[in-house]
Amino acid sequence: MSKQVPEDGPVPCCAPLGVEPMSDLEADRLAGMMKALADPIRLRLMSMIAAADEVCVCDLTVPFEVSQPTISHHLKVLRSAGLVDCERRGTWVYYRAERSALDVIGALFGRSLASA
Repeated sequence: MSKQVPEDGPVPCCAPLGVEPMSDLEADRLAGMMKALADPIRLRLMSMIAAADEVCVCDLTVPFEVSQPTISHHLKVLRSAGLVDCERRGTWVYYRAERSALDVIGALFGRSLASA
């Protein structure tokens, strides 16, 4: 049975794959992040958000051929995984990448398995 993962932020940086085994907590949290990114729309949304300091939700709906509620669902998944955060300003919501979460994922793949 899987351990309950706290929702208070990303797991501290883990060792790159091929260096040492990760803990149950690290594996649970990273699997959730990677599952959220495994969808092509969410991966594109994440790349758009991470490429800027912040992005208005109004700018995130135009590049996709899906409805606004579908985009909102995908953004909710990214938020639940701890990959993005948002702030409401009037009628609009602005999204920004959680850089610490991106650092954790980047560190996971930071060293080539061939060099391990």
